[in-house]
Amino acid sequence: MSGKMIRADDVIRDWRQDPAFVTAYDALADEFALADAMIRARVAADMTQEQVAEAMGTTQAVIARLESGRVKPSTRTLERFAQATGTRLRISFDPLKNVS
Repeated sequence: MSGKMIRADDVIRDWRQDPAFVTAYDALADEFALADAMIRARVAADMTQEQVAEAMGTTQAVIARLESGRVKPSTRTLERFAQATGTRLRISFDPLKNVS
């Protein structure tokens, strides 16, 4: 494998030291959850973005956009990502927390 891999946990741990980041991140937690899951799947597969892109028949830039959380991928794209990383796609609906 080529390229240096940085663990998402390490980056987030460093960023969480900044109160402004924590406030912004928590407000967007649901949007970041998918990106975080995708990054974790890729890292667990010991793959670079380039390798996932090749396995999916796309480009590294597409994988970077998916992992950024800025785009909402189709179910088909998520299935292809799962296949490329040797994982299984699971979608669930969780009840909202009561806010009183």
